[in-house]
Amino acid sequence: MSVKEFVIPVDKTGWKVADGSGMVRFTWDYDNGREKLLNLYEKGKRRQWDAKIRIDWDQGIDPDDPLGGPDEFGPLYGSPIWNKLSDAKKAEVRRHLVGWQFSQFLHGEQGALICASKIVQSVPDIDAKYYAATQVFDEARHVEVYSTFLDKLGVAYPINYNLKSILEDVLHDSRWDMTYLGMQVLIEGLALAAFGLIRNFTTNQLGKTVTAYVMQDEARHVAFGRNSLKDYYPQLTSKERQEREQFAAEACFQMQNRFLSEEVWETLDLDVESCKDWVKNAEGQIQFRSFLFMRIVPILRDIGLWGQTMQDAFEKMGVIGFANADVDAMMQEDESVAEEIDRQRKMQVEDTIAAGSEA
Repeated sequence: MSVKEFVIPVDKTGWKVADGSGMVRFTWDYDNGREKLLNLYEKGKRRQWDAKIRIDWDQGIDPDDPLGGPDEFGPLYGSPIWNKLSDAKKAEVRRHLVGWQFSQFLHGEQGALICASKIVQSVPDIDAKYYAATQVFDEARHVEVYSTFLDKLGVAYPINYNLKSILEDVLHDSRWDMTYLGMQVLIEGLALAAFGLIRNFTTNQLGKTVTAYVMQDEARHVAFGRNSLKDYYPQLTSKERQEREQFAAEACFQMQNRFLSEEVWETLDLDVESCKDWVKNAEGQIQFRSFLFMRIVPILRDIGLWGQTMQDAFEKMGVIGFANADVDAMMQEDESVAEEIDRQRKMQVEDTIAAGSEA
């Protein structure tokens, strides 16, 4: 294939223009693409899907136990507060916890939608613009999916202040790589771990399906950020990398406190401080919050943000042991589970058609 030859070198015709939200970067070098990002772009094009068709929204949700997971995974399980609740109140807690959690997923997906569109306008390379464009559509679909799920559930919550704070920091920073770091690596990396727990332990088929399909997309998004920053961060000065580490460390501490669910306890007229104290200190909840960083830790190490600031933060959080976790294997599992759900649904449809023809 021939390569375009511009009469003036493209590096002499670049264009940057401020639009009030940051710097819009135009590039005229349409031939200079990295193989990994172009492969992700091709996969992103092939893996587009319609939420109204791929998901069977006729599947029900039990209002007393929306995800059907064991109570042992609940944040208040084993506490004096939980033990005193009536069965009806426990059912209300389960419903509101799912409503709160899926609401944060919804708000995070809208944040990702805005961040992906910001990447399109601010990233300097054409291959990254290509892929980010597919992510914009992915994130719009995810907003649709979680909004529809919450409509069926009938309970929704505003954005949690910790998530809001991180999103504001990411969106106010004009440096394109900080959008990748804050959204693609930190927020989506943590969300993937939370999604994984739901996908693997829920007995509600709709909740499992929604989560698995979103995870299949998000695995590509995290890989996009990981590959882009792995190329870029070695070019930075030690001072610039230290700034990124400081931001990442502070964001991780904030995210560790994101799952205390204060809004739920307040809404249900429970003792907020007692609930928070239990959730902060219960061994099972400490392990749960640690698990959420299983993907973030090895990715930050992989992209080169592994100085003393980052290592000290992860030591303090008790998650540095995830440094050698196999992120690629996790991403492959995200693909495989979604494909298996598709296979099973196709078999169910075929069985239904066959049964109808025999009737």
